[in-house]
Amino acid sequence: MHHRDDDIYASAPLRRLLDEQTRVLTPELQRCFGTHALLLGASIDDVPPALPMLGCWTTLHLGNGRYRGDLHAAADEPLPFVDDAFELVLLRHALEVAPSASALLAEAVRVLAPGGVLALTGVHPLGGWAPWFCWHARGKSQTLQMPWRLEHNLQQAGLEIEQVRRIGRLWPHLTSPGAAAANPFGGGYVLVARKRRRMATPLRIKPVPVRVPTNSQLSPGTRRSSALRL
Repeated sequence: MHHRDDDIYASAPLRRLLDEQTRVLTPELQRCFGTHALLLGASIDDVPPALPMLGCWTTLHLGNGRYRGDLHAAADEPLPFVDDAFELVLLRHALEVAPSASALLAEAVRVLAPGGVLALTGVHPLGGWAPWFCWHARGKSQTLQMPWRLEHNLQQAGLEIEQVRRIGRLWPHLTSPGAAAANPFGGGYVLVARKRRRMATPLRIKPVPVRVPTNSQLSPGTRRSSALRL
C-alpha cells in the first residue's frame, strides 16, 4: 500500500533530484562572486553549495506560509532585505510552496544585485513526475511551475536567460545509473538568469552664468591694447 510522505521534499526521489540539480548547477555557480548570497529552499535540510568566491550565505526555508532559518518572517510579505542585497539568489523548489509564486519571483529579482545571478530549480509539470508529485502533495498548497513561463517573466523583468535545462530521471523511482544528467524528459529543471547591470549615465554639466561688471573700468594691472590708444 502506498502512503504519502509528510514532507515530500524529504522523500528519496526528490532528494535524488535535488542532488542531481545541485551537481548540474554548481559548475555554473562557481563563476559567481561577491559578499552575500541567498538560499531559499523548500526543504528544512537544504544547505548552500560550496562556492569559494561567495562570502556570506543567508539560508531560509519556506513552509506553511512562513520563512524560517536565519530569520523568521511571513511568506505573504516582501522579503526582509533591501534592494540589490545579494550577488546570488538560489530558489530551490521554493516557488512550488510559495503562497504566490509570481510575488516571490518579483522579490527575488528585487533583492538581486545588478550583474548578479538568479538560479531556480523545480519539478517539471510535464512528465512522469507530475502525477507522483500531485498525489504526494494532496491537501497542500504546492504548485508546479512551467519553466517557459518563468523564463518569460524574468525576461520581462529585465534579466538575461543563460540556461534552461531539464534534469533528472524520467520517473521518480527510477534509480538506474547514468540517468541523472541533463535529460529532455527529466523530472526536474534548472534555470539560470543574470540581472542586467544599470547603464552608466554621464552627468550633464549645467552652465552657470557669470556676472560681468557693467562699468567701463578695467581691473588693476590690465594693459590697454595699442588699438584702443589710437
